[in-house]
Amino acid sequence: MTRVVSKPVSLLSAVAVIIGFATPALAGSLPVEKDELKLGFIKLTDMAPLAIAKEKGFFEDEGLYVTLEPQANWKVLLDRVITGELDGAHMLAGQPLAATIGFGTKAAIVTPFSMDLNGNAITVSNAVWEKMKAKIPAGPDGKPQHPIQASALKSVIDGYKAEGKPFNLGMVFPVSTHNYELRYWLASGGINPGYYSPTDVTGQIKADALLSVTPPPQMPATMEAGTIEGYCVGEPWNQAAVFKGIGVPVITDYEIWKNNPEKVFGLTKEFTEKYPNTTLALTKALIRAAEWLDADNNANREEAVKILSRPEYVGADAKVIANSMTGTFEYEKGDKRSVPDFNVFFRYNATYPYYSDAVWYLTQMRRWGQIPEQKSDAWYADTAKSVYKPDIYMKAAELLIADGKAKKSDFPFGTDGYKAPTSDFIDGIAYDGKHPNAYIDSLPIGLKSGQKIDGTTITGG
Repeated sequence: MTRVVSKPVSLLSAVAVIIGFATPALAGSLPVEKDELKLGFIKLTDMAPLAIAKEKGFFEDEGLYVTLEPQANWKVLLDRVITGELDGAHMLAGQPLAATIGFGTKAAIVTPFSMDLNGNAITVSNAVWEKMKAKIPAGPDGKPQHPIQASALKSVIDGYKAEGKPFNLGMVFPVSTHNYELRYWLASGGINPGYYSPTDVTGQIKADALLSVTPPPQMPATMEAGTIEGYCVGEPWNQAAVFKGIGVPVITDYEIWKNNPEKVFGLTKEFTEKYPNTTLALTKALIRAAEWLDADNNANREEAVKILSRPEYVGADAKVIANSMTGTFEYEKGDKRSVPDFNVFFRYNATYPYYSDAVWYLTQMRRWGQIPEQKSDAWYADTAKSVYKPDIYMKAAELLIADGKAKKSDFPFGTDGYKAPTSDFIDGIAYDGKHPNAYIDSLPIGLKSGQKIDGTTITGG
């Protein structure tokens, strides 16, 4: 149940602190500089830490009175954070990075908190799925063997080309995880998803499949109308296609990159500098919400599903949300499989803003031409550190430990901000965040050292 707190109570609490009596709600809380906040989100299940922090009273515990407001799309959300109409927001991990380097809107956006791991999938229409199935080996149970490789889609795209038809796919934003995951999966199967250039921001230069932006809630209907043949999106919009009987999710992002970072909580750099205690208080509340979501082997997920299904949050049928939030995922209708880590909010240090996660996004921006010129390894490190703020996160963690609301073992004390190198990708190619240029050069499709797009031609290198 939502806890409604009026402004007079806030004033009384402030007075109590001034005269030396801490009220229960504010015990252990910081003297925040701004206590009334408006935060934005998009209607996706991975906005859950915001909803839970509000509904379970974690914001109030920190002396914050928060309004959560859904936004029409990612661009509107970012613009409203920049103008100050929103104090902060649920963001695509690529948005603060892209704004900082000036791809699209130029602004100083930072993040002290990573909201989740995994949570996306790629869905294709029934017609495309039927053509793909012939190329997919069956497992011992007779069902398609997972993970499904993009090579099964290549012949379908080749068929469209032979007929002179474009093969259109949807993703949610040019700097979204979904764009980079969809591109990564396609390229791993020998399909070129296209390049960006300073004069052509469609991302369709030399493309075998044409990727374009579609807002998440509109994806199922857009595919059903035949405008796109498939899409990459977060939940509940893949499971919505299954429930409607119009498409089949073929692969999750967990299968593309195991435990990949997804959304972040974004603030302007100016906000964090003007309101440092408020920033810490927000981070503390969000950490507690994330921990609650993963606590006791996901024991709270059913309650979370009910909260998220409400119209003011995701507003989708609870059964659709539960299909992925409770540790399962349905691919083809009736092919429901156990995927306990489809949504991860706290375990595996999911909430810590790792520099290496930021660097991976930057490598993909460079790979596909959003960063048009080669950059040094030091540039990637410096850019990551200008946007991701683990120092704020760890201070919030220390305060929670002091409050008795978290354990030291819950947090990666001693880390340098870089995860160990990993090859947990669909193509098995190793990624080391400390050597971004070597990683970029190891990827078979994409720009390499010294290369750039000139018109429709790759030059240099």
